[in-house]
Amino acid sequence: MGLTTLLLFSLLLLHQCISIANATKVSHDGRAITIDGQRRLLICGSIHYPRSTPEMWPDLIKKAKEGGLDAIETYVFWNAHEPFRRQYDFSGNLDFIRFIKTIQDHGLYVVLRIGPYVCAEWNYGGFPLWLHNMRGIEELRTANTVYMKEMQNFTEKIVDMVKKEKLFASQGGPIILSQVENEYGNVMTSYGHAGKVYIDWCAKMADSLNIGVPWIMCQQNDAPKPMINTCNGWYCDEFTPNNPNSPKMWTENWTGWFKSWGGSDPFRTTEDIAYATARFFQYGGTFNNYYMYHGGTNFGRTAGGPLITTSYDYDAPLDEYGNFNQPKFGHLKELHDALHSMEKVLTHGNVSHTDMGNSVSASIYQSNDGTGCFLSNTNTTSDARVSFQGAIYDIPAWSVSVLPDCKNEVYNTAKVNTETWVIEKKANQTEQEPVPLKWAWRHENIDDTVIKGKGDKSASKLMDQKAANDVSDYLWYMTSVNIDENDPIWSDDMSLRVNCTGQVLHAYVNGEYIGREFVTYGIFHYVFEKKIKLKPGINQITLLSVTTGFQHYGPKFDMIANGVPGPVEIIGRKGDQTVITDLSSHEWSFKAGIKSIDQYNNLVKVDSSEWKTHELPTQRKMTWYKTTFKAPMGTDPVSLDLDGLGKGLAWVNGKSIGRYWPSNIAKSHNCSEKGCDYRGKYDNNKCVRACGQPTQRWYHVPRSFLVDGDQNELVLWEEFGGNPSSVNFQTVSVGKACGYAYENKTMEISCSNGRSITGVRFASFGDVQGSCGSFQKGSCEGRKINALDVLKKECIGKEKCVVAANEAVFGSVDCKGIRKRLVAEKQRPRS
Repeated sequence: MGLTTLLLFSLLLLHQCISIANATKVSHDGRAITIDGQRRLLICGSIHYPRSTPEMWPDLIKKAKEGGLDAIETYVFWNAHEPFRRQYDFSGNLDFIRFIKTIQDHGLYVVLRIGPYVCAEWNYGGFPLWLHNMRGIEELRTANTVYMKEMQNFTEKIVDMVKKEKLFASQGGPIILSQVENEYGNVMTSYGHAGKVYIDWCAKMADSLNIGVPWIMCQQNDAPKPMINTCNGWYCDEFTPNNPNSPKMWTENWTGWFKSWGGSDPFRTTEDIAYATARFFQYGGTFNNYYMYHGGTNFGRTAGGPLITTSYDYDAPLDEYGNFNQPKFGHLKELHDALHSMEKVLTHGNVSHTDMGNSVSASIYQSNDGTGCFLSNTNTTSDARVSFQGAIYDIPAWSVSVLPDCKNEVYNTAKVNTETWVIEKKANQTEQEPVPLKWAWRHENIDDTVIKGKGDKSASKLMDQKAANDVSDYLWYMTSVNIDENDPIWSDDMSLRVNCTGQVLHAYVNGEYIGREFVTYGIFHYVFEKKIKLKPGINQITLLSVTTGFQHYGPKFDMIANGVPGPVEIIGRKGDQTVITDLSSHEWSFKAGIKSIDQYNNLVKVDSSEWKTHELPTQRKMTWYKTTFKAPMGTDPVSLDLDGLGKGLAWVNGKSIGRYWPSNIAKSHNCSEKGCDYRGKYDNNKCVRACGQPTQRWYHVPRSFLVDGDQNELVLWEEFGGNPSSVNFQTVSVGKACGYAYENKTMEISCSNGRSITGVRFASFGDVQGSCGSFQKGSCEGRKINALDVLKKECIGKEKCVVAANEAVFGSVDCKGIRKRLVAEKQRPRS
């Protein structure tokens, strides 16, 4: 052996030894995930890398760690990374390796849900459309060799990329768990025996990759070994794994819900999400992942559904812009602190549960290291006062109290002792007063399709929109019909009737626009019918089908039609006689897309002479608008107000910020504008707000999309017709901030971005009524000492202040059994 060879061999051996020394052993038993042999209580949160930007990642992860998380979970999005077969994209906010390394830099673990089916309200559930169109694939997610080969290829590619960067815990990296498939158990029966064959194959394929950390399968009650089956849902305290050697894990604890075009804004109360989480740990859970911890934004055309909005805020603890969603963030942080203090006893202790009557139960964990207790009240209306181990405890309805030493209640899910922030949007403050934007415009030339009927493909049948491989939201259907006045269908009362499965349909006859129709979430089929006038001879019929994302969930969701399946009919009526001509088998031409948008959803450059600056048209369909603007001052997140526009797509400096549709108004009933009772089981219809308002008016523009100065460009593709005159940029920051503390707790109020508290508008200790921004003193209050004076003295001039909520500070208060709390609203910070 030569000296050089010996040296290289020695270096390789040294490298292997270092890798082994840095490796983390992740395993599990029936109680918990184990890391280096130690059972761990793990609290995790979902942050999806493509729904934010690399520039946002460090701040989001820092805040997640501050919120008491141990790990960050993310899916891997197949269609984003392989939009065309064997053409990969891992750049920008698709650089999931960079995302994982950023998490590692902050000292957190990673849960990597490879899938590669993800659901996630993501377009087509994360599957690329070319997969659906491959020869030999009749349906996805079943025992189909062509599909399984492609799924394995992508899964192996992701695993190989992660291994190359040594990011699995077994290599010294942060990834402690990985997931294959996703919620398949919810739909498996629809695939028959092939479904079972497929899920068994998924398990064997994943296990063969030798990643050195456990694999999980969520919502898979028959998960094959060594897969760990886990729970998703609003509540998972009653979940039991299918294997006694698997820990009780909750992979999706839904912090809120998604929003759909035409729908109101769902939210989940802070008290209820805390209750669900505490109940899960009370009854043996040791791994909890919040879905979502930061929801983010569906940039570009990534939103699924169909009809999922561009905002994916999800009422998560960190809002779409990355701000703290208070009080949810703070209240959960306090729960995490309490649970982490009990980690040893919750993962090792013997547990006993006692029914104390009237819907109250006690759980006692005991080990050599101490004890820990939970008291829960599942009654939806009545508070409870119970005697437990020689002490009296007040347990509000639908709440859990946490007693880490089985004596002192350090936390109750219904007693929120953290700040509430009201986030507000402010005008763009630049060096000068904001002025209206100056617009240029141009009309999209659609003559080739609506007049000439020119397409790229033709067939004697209608085509599903999925056949276009998702290169655009838009698919043109074009045909012609030759008719004369002697035709039986000819009359003065003719109409065009189209059976549709797309989300929007525009129709043209002989170049004239005859109308449009669109649907709301959950409607998969509708009939468009409008009066038409035909001419003797050849008549051009053009239909424009528009998708707002392909179906992302459900049994055989990949087969759900989208587009114009037919029949397409001309109907002639003469008195009692009706004649129908079916055009479905005519020769049809098809063309995907709009000329000015390429297959990657980027803008096609057009000559500057095409843009006009005079006679700005409004309420005009298929029109482009363009303007320049100055980036808002400061560091607060930026929002684009598109009030007055119809529907379309938007780009800032060439980067797509997503679909917009402010003209789509939410239904005007069943709202919870004055608050929502947290008591009782939650679902996404229980608590909603913003009824009768645009489903989404404001759109996130990441700071990293902007450049300094006034050379930022906004381009809008207006499909429906609108007026851009009111469009403006705003910043997003804390408007009102209020502190809360129940008796014998401490209240903290603070300012963000290093500012100091300049004043206190309201303070009271008693049974305060109202909500942040509209508080009123209740029927009882500490009157010997003015609460407002105390708060002003303790807080003004400080970045943060802490005040004890008790009678020693505010004087004796008799509220006749009503729980007392200290409430304060700080003055709006100076800009």
